[in-house]
Amino acid sequence: MKIKQGFWSQAFMNLYQNKLGFFCAIFCIILIVAGLLAPWLTPYPYNEPHYYPYAYSGPTLKFIMGTDDLGRDLFSRLLYSLHNAILISIGATLLSVIVGGTLGALAGYVGGTLDFILMRITDIMFAFPSFLFSIVLVTSLGRGIPVMLLAVGVTSWVGMARLMRAQVLVVKNLEYVEMARVLGASHWRIITRYIIPNSLGPLIVSITFSIPGAMMVESGLSYLGMGVQPPIPSWGTLIAEGAGAIRYYQHLFIYPAASFALVLLAFTYLGDALQDALSGKKQS
Repeated sequence: MKIKQGFWSQAFMNLYQNKLGFFCAIFCIILIVAGLLAPWLTPYPYNEPHYYPYAYSGPTLKFIMGTDDLGRDLFSRLLYSLHNAILISIGATLLSVIVGGTLGALAGYVGGTLDFILMRITDIMFAFPSFLFSIVLVTSLGRGIPVMLLAVGVTSWVGMARLMRAQVLVVKNLEYVEMARVLGASHWRIITRYIIPNSLGPLIVSITFSIPGAMMVESGLSYLGMGVQPPIPSWGTLIAEGAGAIRYYQHLFIYPAASFALVLLAFTYLGDALQDALSGKKQS
């Protein structure tokens, strides 16, 4: 069915009525803005040491989350870790949307031999362990935010391609698309005017789930020592360092682990809420 006028306003109202989902939406927006502006919001430079008596300090008014072994402010390092995670996850998600969305749309719309070739390539990529492929790319190309973005993005486009292909296969056979084709509309107009707008709902939901997935890959690589180059902080690095000192300095593990889990839960629940809102389900 063609998307009716007011579809997006109705979806927004459905999301608004889901109080927890709407709260997660606002919270995720705040996280993205805070992450992007982190270099200007951190109370201290992320690598500025504060020696005796501030090394291994617990939470105080001066350092609200405490400090690490070099006296570096943990809150500043966490906020800068969010900055790197947002840059890598959103950049990787956009890359996967561009690559996967384009290939999936072409496969679904053109069909035939092109569809067969593109889907076999997708099947091969899907069969290869994505995290292992990310490790290979990082090992081959070096460490850094651009390399991490590429490593995460090129391994996450497969699901996007399959989703977009499925959506295009459904939409391109609907009556109003057939009517536009009979009336002589160009392929470009059919794709941009009818197919893409009517495929945005599932794509937006998939993007919302892809962001925490990319964060997990980035943090996993950093936890293994293959992430961004130290002394630039990363959630995975902070959690790994905190785990080694958890017996005596619990704040070094609790704050990074708890904040990381909170961010992942917020984006994941937002994805669930958007899925319900776009499908017409209402919650109170």
